[in-house]
Amino acid sequence: MVRRGFRLILSQFEEFEVVGEAGGGPEALRLIPVLNPHVLILDVAMPGMNGVEVTQQVTRNFPHVRILILSMHQDAIYVRETLRAGARGYLLKDAVDTELIAAVRALAANNSYISPGVSNSVLSDYQQFVGNPLDLLSVREREVFFLLAEGRTAKDIATRLTISVYTVDAHRSKVMKKLQLSSSAELVRFAMRQGLVQ
Repeated sequence: MVRRGFRLILSQFEEFEVVGEAGGGPEALRLIPVLNPHVLILDVAMPGMNGVEVTQQVTRNFPHVRILILSMHQDAIYVRETLRAGARGYLLKDAVDTELIAAVRALAANNSYISPGVSNSVLSDYQQFVGNPLDLLSVREREVFFLLAEGRTAKDIATRLTISVYTVDAHRSKVMKKLQLSSSAELVRFAMRQGLVQ
């Protein structure tokens, strides 16, 4: 019934063609070389093989297939394991129809998709497991971080980087959020602990 529901949703859009269905992991692996799908929607819990096991095999044997995982689990560990296995998307089962369409479109365009319902847990999980917290920052955010750590004002940073003060403030907010800091003093202490400033 769930597969029938997904087929019905997707068939309303001419851009999609549902080429097949499988009742479990082993059947899906048998059908992939025959049907050659561009996007594969997998339940994380399936009979025979779970979604992570199927994802690992598909990624290894059919690297062109983009995998969207469906799950009722919002726990970051499930997201991490499926992404590590090679999935390019993770969608909660209680997502609305438009989210399914957005996810399939994203994967079909060789992009990724993470359900908004798990994005916070994914970010927290990444921050916990990342080797260097500064890896979370973009190149521009890192530049702003270093200048802030040196004690420079937003106006000074804006002049130096030829951007507006508002843009500096936006980058500063993102830096603080990503590094889980709440004040300029904390930012400086963080930079000192990392050995980046005296």
